[in-house]
Amino acid sequence: MKRMLMLVPLAIFLLIAVFLYKGLFLNPSDIGSTMIGKPLPEFSLASLETPERKVTVADFQELPALLNVWATWCPTCKAEHAMLNKLAAQGVVVYGVNYKDDSDAARQWLAQLGNPYRFSVEDPEGSLGINLGVYGAPETFVIDRKGIVRDKFVGAIDERIWRERLAPLYQSLVDEQ
Repeated sequence: MKRMLMLVPLAIFLLIAVFLYKGLFLNPSDIGSTMIGKPLPEFSLASLETPERKVTVADFQELPALLNVWATWCPTCKAEHAMLNKLAAQGVVVYGVNYKDDSDAARQWLAQLGNPYRFSVEDPEGSLGINLGVYGAPETFVIDRKGIVRDKFVGAIDERIWRERLAPLYQSLVDEQ
């Protein structure tokens, strides 16, 4: 009986080790989203570019599109920004959500680094971010012609991520007519 009791800690250790080992092979940018397959949530927020203008889901006229959650306090967003400018220059439709940020700093940032967004909404309290299930910035959602979220990517979009994951989906949504 005493020998069996001595095996209990070993069994617990092995069980924990299996879970930790499995975690080594998870992709941290593949968090998933409860929004996949659902329409963008309703909102009414100020436009970053024109604060007196209220933006709603109805303002997302050009779809499919990318919806990029960004902030000036986010160093990864700054690293991603050049890629977003490049995509916008190639005709990819990109909308922005300025997440829990200072509006003046955000406008200055876009003036200095370029503005890839058709428009950005101010989300100073993070209410839209909460409704989208945002964990932080940057996060990018792929939206189809009907305003349905088709994919979510957490982290910076770079050439590889665009080419291998997002571009094929985006192009297939553009080709749907």
